[in-house]
Amino acid sequence: MKAAPFAYVRPATLDDAVAELVRSAGEGKVLAGGQSLVPILAMRLARPSTVVDIGALSELDFVRREGNELVVGALVRQRTLEGHPLAAEVPLLLLALPWIGHRELRSRGTVCGSIAHADPAAELPAVACCLGASLEIAGPAGRRTVAAAEFFHGAMATSVGAEDVLAAVRFPVAGSGEGFGFAEIARRHGDFALAGVATRFRAGDGEAVLTAFGVSDRPVTRDVTGLGDDEVADLARGLVDTAGDTHGSREYRQRLVAALAVRELARARRAAEGGSA
Repeated sequence: MKAAPFAYVRPATLDDAVAELVRSAGEGKVLAGGQSLVPILAMRLARPSTVVDIGALSELDFVRREGNELVVGALVRQRTLEGHPLAAEVPLLLLALPWIGHRELRSRGTVCGSIAHADPAAELPAVACCLGASLEIAGPAGRRTVAAAEFFHGAMATSVGAEDVLAAVRFPVAGSGEGFGFAEIARRHGDFALAGVATRFRAGDGEAVLTAFGVSDRPVTRDVTGLGDDEVADLARGLVDTAGDTHGSREYRQRLVAALAVRELARARRAAEGGSA
């Protein structure tokens, strides 16, 4: 199919991009990497009056460390971050990025674009929730920062309004004694996950965090500190609130996420305690 007609603008600054979205009166869409938006346009699932291409906003093309955070601008490609030397400071990112689609898709898709799209089966929203990342949003009233736990409202629904641009994401860098795990199950590598988990464990106080994705309308995060394997498995099964579909029943997803949760928490614990992940 072909996209419905729309106006195309390519502003030179972030302020201009926000102004274009305001002018479109809630009918505009932001284009960055295009890996999520373009298929939606082609299928006419979205019919924006204006597509605001932020590809010329060099001010959003950066990866840098600020204090204890790795800050990733809206134009940074997933593949760029995958090979960036600073990415090693957020090990969970390096575990998760190779699971996103295929290399060709990651070469165009942006980190912020995936988070803003908020597909329930996507990897980067789960990483953001597991780490407690924060999101910088630019809008008509200025900039604001939203915690990942409050950012995702449901499938393809976030705190980014119709006149906003997700300008950057702030990932906490790994602290001493922290370990991570990440895995998903899909019909084929690169397909949407039937179920997946991201995990974080901290040696010393034993803090443990589990985020499940692909099993609800948004990533679901739980503190699993002190829980045994059976308790973690039971908790993980309870996070599945999607119905079955042609790719797998609800019960199948419950088995998947329970097994992944136990395995990836063990992996995170081993890494935190200095063993092989």
